[in-house]
Amino acid sequence: MKGPSQFFILALTGLLLASCGRTGTPDSGPWPALSDSAFAALISDFSEPGRYFDTDNLISNETTYLEVMGALDRYGISGGAYIGVGPDQNFSYIARVRPQVAFIVDIRRDNLLQHLWFKALFDEAATRAEFLALMYGKAMPDGPAEWRERPLEALTRYIDTVAMDPGVARAAMETVQLAIGRDGVALSADDRVTILRVHQRFIAAGLDLRFRTHGRVSRSCYPTHRFLLTDGGSTEPASYLATEEAYQVVRRLQLDNLVIPLVGDLAGEHALLAIAGYLDQRNTKVSAFYTSNVEFYLFDDGVYPAFARNVEELPTDTTSVIIRSVFRRGAALIEPVTAGSCSVQSLQRIAALTDWLAGDRFPSYYDLVRYHPLLLP
Repeated sequence: MKGPSQFFILALTGLLLASCGRTGTPDSGPWPALSDSAFAALISDFSEPGRYFDTDNLISNETTYLEVMGALDRYGISGGAYIGVGPDQNFSYIARVRPQVAFIVDIRRDNLLQHLWFKALFDEAATRAEFLALMYGKAMPDGPAEWRERPLEALTRYIDTVAMDPGVARAAMETVQLAIGRDGVALSADDRVTILRVHQRFIAAGLDLRFRTHGRVSRSCYPTHRFLLTDGGSTEPASYLATEEAYQVVRRLQLDNLVIPLVGDLAGEHALLAIAGYLDQRNTKVSAFYTSNVEFYLFDDGVYPAFARNVEELPTDTTSVIIRSVFRRGAALIEPVTAGSCSVQSLQRIAALTDWLAGDRFPSYYDLVRYHPLLLP
């Protein structure tokens, strides 16, 4: 972390850049790849100290996270910068939005480590079939080129039915461990143990892997990884593994070091502001900000105004959106909750959020999510 004087300089620089960058022509072309050293430096410089949260969060618990996909298309949400929280559900949004750069910000350092694991999988796996086989420690199917056009259900069926071979699983873990660290990110021995433990959980549970809580009862509506990849509340295949094209969109960004995982508190004093300054320098707007249900906890902790100030510093325009997963009683305030589901998705213009903030409206999280939501197709 930077000291107070250093942080003041960073914040002031970001504000000065914002006053200039937001009046310039947006950088709409593809970004050049980041060098490994630049990628590692961004992670180090932009991150905050990690904090504890009482879930493993290896996969999402949002059964309906894909139901906004049609709306993202309908409202023209594409390009720019993507910001999100959590594990691999982000890749499905990234595949649909096709941003120039993506930042994944989470208070748990374990989430950063898991994203370095995902990055190693993408680096090593040229196709979806290879990706799933490596993720779940299974042998590659015969004729890998033939699998490129096969539906995702065929790939998941293969992972479900192929026999587990301890030697193959061990080789998969070794391959990934060797790939992790090539990007120059400094990792401790404990970090590597954590990453290995993540891989072991995926291999042991297979596609039946579920979101798990610590110290409280897990809910029966938490979906399996199989469901998240093949359904996710969408009427059509929409996850990042639904098609080879979607997978390659995410893989290209990963190979170019443009999916950047950070440790950060959305209401913190550094990570989001550092992203804001960086994007201002590139004249790049935030097209989509996926917060899951983090805002609920920010309200609960009394720190939502700090998050609001951070959002206002991000470079956005009238098309920029915030994607939410709304749980508990708030879900029913938006739309009927599907049987067996924990949540519903909500989409709101960031401009509507800032308008709500300008009116000093901070009564509750549920008031916020009901303020001018965009209609989902």
